[in-house]
Amino acid sequence: MTRGGATRTRGGTKIGPERRCIATGESGPTGSLVRFVLGPGGQVVPDLAAKLPGRGVWLTADRNLVDRAVKKKLFSRAFRTQANAPADLAAALEEMIARRLIDLIGLARKAGQAVTGFEKVRARLKEGAAGVLFEAHDGAADGRQKLSRLAMASGAEVQIIDLLDSAELGLAFGRDFAIHAALDRGGFADRAIREAERLAGLRTHRLISDPADTQVSGGAARPASNDGYEGPDVASGQGDR
Repeated sequence: MTRGGATRTRGGTKIGPERRCIATGESGPTGSLVRFVLGPGGQVVPDLAAKLPGRGVWLTADRNLVDRAVKKKLFSRAFRTQANAPADLAAALEEMIARRLIDLIGLARKAGQAVTGFEKVRARLKEGAAGVLFEAHDGAADGRQKLSRLAMASGAEVQIIDLLDSAELGLAFGRDFAIHAALDRGGFADRAIREAERLAGLRTHRLISDPADTQVSGGAARPASNDGYEGPDVASGQGDR
């Protein structure tokens, strides 16, 4: 990272503006940062889309840094006025970014660029169409490992994300839960990766799954067969479709 707010270039190619994190003092691309503005009464308001009017300050999406910014009153220092940040800002930010990620997957589904269910996801991976593989971190390890290995062996660059649980992933597809999902390469996948990178700093789950890891990275595993059976989704007729 560098100090300052200039647009950074690599080999003469512009790769986007840099912003300074109020907690670290370092500047970098905005992908891992969250913009904040002041709302009525000096309330600190996250601006996840970076589109709200007014002066903004930036903070790295990291739970420890968010907690430090609140505790040390770094928002007041950055805004040069009284700024009121709630004590639970990190938790609220995590929930908001998770919701953005879920909504983004839902938009990709409506556009025909996202599928769920073991067989459909496996087909997308084999075709080389998938840019992102979502694995619910509370899903059974055997099905998750099979698809993760397939993604890594496909020769294509597939981002494996295990930050959401099965209920959250299910919301994106209008069902009670989902274990596996894939997004096609392109804009939706790129945006999902960016949101996942921000969410990873606020959650303890890994962004990149290790297919050789037999530990489930959060919560109790839902029952699943070696074929990636997804429990009630399949039993209710809402499985692969």
